[in-house]
Amino acid sequence: MFSKLKQLIWEWRGVLITAPSVTALVIGLRFIGLFQFLELSAYDQMFHLRPKEARDSRIVIVGINEKDLQELQQWPIKDKILVELLQKIKQQRPRAIGLDIYRDLPEGTEAEHQKLLQLYQTTPNLIGIKKVVGNDRGPAVNPPPILKEKGQISANDLPLDTDGKIRRQFLYISQNGKPVESLGLRLALMYLEKKGILPKAAKNNDLQLGKVVFVPFEANDGGYVRTDAAGYQVILNFRGAGNFKIISVLDVLKNRIPSDLMRDRIVLIGSTAASVNDLSYTPYSSSLVGIPQRTSGVEVHAHLTSMILSAVMDDRPLIKTLPEWLEWLWIFFGATIGAVLIWQWRYRGGVGKFSVKRTAGILLVIGSFFLISYLAFLAGWWIPVVPPVIAFIGSAGVIISYIARTAGEIRKTFSLYLTDEVVANLLESPDGFKLGGERRKVTILMSDLRGFSSVSEELAPETVVSMLNIYLGEMADQIVKYQGTIDEFIGDAILVLFGAPTQREDDAERAIACAISMQLAMDSVNKKNERLGLPKIEMGIGINTGEVVVGNIGSAKRAKYGVVGHHVNLTARIESYTVGGQILISESTFKEAAKIVKIDAEMNVQPRGSTNPISIYEVGGIEGKYNLDLRKEENILLPLKEEVLLQYSILEDKHITDNIYEATIVKLSIKGAEIRTEQNIEIFKTIKLNLWTNCEKKSLTGDIYAKVLKKLPDEEKIYYIGLTTVAPDAKLLLEQILDT
Repeated sequence: MFSKLKQLIWEWRGVLITAPSVTALVIGLRFIGLFQFLELSAYDQMFHLRPKEARDSRIVIVGINEKDLQELQQWPIKDKILVELLQKIKQQRPRAIGLDIYRDLPEGTEAEHQKLLQLYQTTPNLIGIKKVVGNDRGPAVNPPPILKEKGQISANDLPLDTDGKIRRQFLYISQNGKPVESLGLRLALMYLEKKGILPKAAKNNDLQLGKVVFVPFEANDGGYVRTDAAGYQVILNFRGAGNFKIISVLDVLKNRIPSDLMRDRIVLIGSTAASVNDLSYTPYSSSLVGIPQRTSGVEVHAHLTSMILSAVMDDRPLIKTLPEWLEWLWIFFGATIGAVLIWQWRYRGGVGKFSVKRTAGILLVIGSFFLISYLAFLAGWWIPVVPPVIAFIGSAGVIISYIARTAGEIRKTFSLYLTDEVVANLLESPDGFKLGGERRKVTILMSDLRGFSSVSEELAPETVVSMLNIYLGEMADQIVKYQGTIDEFIGDAILVLFGAPTQREDDAERAIACAISMQLAMDSVNKKNERLGLPKIEMGIGINTGEVVVGNIGSAKRAKYGVVGHHVNLTARIESYTVGGQILISESTFKEAAKIVKIDAEMNVQPRGSTNPISIYEVGGIEGKYNLDLRKEENILLPLKEEVLLQYSILEDKHITDNIYEATIVKLSIKGAEIRTEQNIEIFKTIKLNLWTNCEKKSLTGDIYAKVLKKLPDEEKIYYIGLTTVAPDAKLLLEQILDT
């Protein structure tokens, strides 16, 4: 018996662990309010989906619309107009009149106001309003004094949800420790009193009318979480948009209505004009398309009155909610269904590959949750739908993650050394691990830090690694963003492929956009370096397009995914011509992206190994969907009053030659200089300079690395050089020279 139970527990271990855990997590997230907005939105859609209900003929609304305001030419309407309006309404002998207009101050002459006060005295079924609680919708407002003395006052406060909608309504609201009936309740009680139905206290002192008990709203009812439940609130079961007879004030004043329209009915008077701004959002404002429509305040009060009358007289259900423990079971049910469903598929191929049948099954289960909640809503129950669906999806996701964990860990390990596309090609292609390659046109990007070798010589190895990790991390983010494949990191250099393993039509364009984005990201790299007390670094980038061999290169014991061919070497040569912040591209790459690339300069060079010179282009930006531009720093060369002495050596393949030459600085800027020398220097060569600190040539500064960019077109041997790396003492001396 125990062994069978143990075996059963083991077989269903995923479900037994996942379902309770996900349930607890979802309940916790629900209590912090994470799902409240989604649940309220789903609740609103229930109202939209519910069949349209018949108009409540017991209620008539006299609305003051925009046309009325244009003709009356005043808001609030004058006492004289209000007296005439109320007299005409009284003539039709309504059962109750609700005046949803603030009237604590006179609006007209003293004589007109006295007539209004006299009308108040002689109209026992007239109920005025006051605003009990001041808030962001306005301060508290006092009622008409006479109606207050006669006890014909109610509250018209509306409780707003966090999204600004009305979904609840007050039955009573407390003021100075005394309950004040809401306008909707007061009118309903007056109507029911004529039917012999009087209010009484039910269990827990809840309001009972006939057989119906109005259970007070609590802070966590339905989809709410820690909502303000002050006063005596109920969830408002709206009758529907446009479900009340609404006539205009002018229709009443000009006798354009039937003489018995209001007889024995409840009449509500209030503004429906948008300009008065007595409008609120309700569940019917949550349309999936179009501009949300707002409901006037007088209609909201009518909905409460109608809800009370319909519940007592027509057995129309109130909105009820489940106890919390039942909601927890409902969430647990969703989590269990999700866990069981996916757990059963673990050996049937349903998790590892797409299945229309199983996908349809998942959607059917999710749809069933919505259907159950909707059918319950039609019966007057608000059963949350979002938490069980989240629990279902969460459990399914956890089980899938558990089943796929081993494969995921392998893929994650691979991804540290290869890009996601290469990993996918290796793991998911039938020939993924087969040695060999194919000829393919790709765009190759190579980046390298300028002068990093000299910088790293002055720093501890751990610091150098930290700098590299900051730099490579930022660059990798940009490369992934533009769908490049990082072939390898070579010290401080990066080799990136566009077109392998996945070839796209815009490979060259994306490579150029990626290069610009990488250069722009160097600001972030240097800010991080600055915070860590590390030196500023600069990067050059070369891009070339051509046919190479792409594939798995190596042996059966050790292989790598990479590229081989002349164009790889040519890319490295193009990159070697760059200075910090510069991007150079080959002619083949330029032709691929000529429509949108911005070129600042064109130059002819003859790379080592090439029989003929080639054209390369300096990139300034790229247009089209990328719309990126390199930031150009102002680089003004200032002539020096006295030329500065220096000595220099030429670098061959990053090695310093033994020959030392002399030169002088003729002009200087922060980024470059013009130097005069008797020697011929090959353009794009890197040189190492040291400044003499005085004319006697007794002391040299630290190393300065620069690239020879061009020879000035005159008889003198003057070259323009771009500074790549400057030692601190040399930098200080150059700054002093510039200052003077």
